[in-house]
Amino acid sequence: MEAITIHPENAEQLKTVKSVLRALKVPFEPQSSTLPNHVMASIDRGMEQADQDNTISLETFKEKHFLKR
Repeated sequence: MEAITIHPENAEQLKTVKSVLRALKVPFEPQSSTLPNHVMASIDRGMEQADQDNTISLETFKEKHFLKR
């Protein structure tokens, strides 16, 4: 059988969709919207760098990565 992904825009829509699915006896699995592991690992590395004062300014970052000529 085909599966669908639903993107409610607010809590009320989510509650209504769940109610309809329960009323129709359609099984569903709630899923949290967490970030992928590689993204979480990258955030953790960045937080560790910030804790160690290993940071650069936005201007320096732009010059290094975007203003190459």
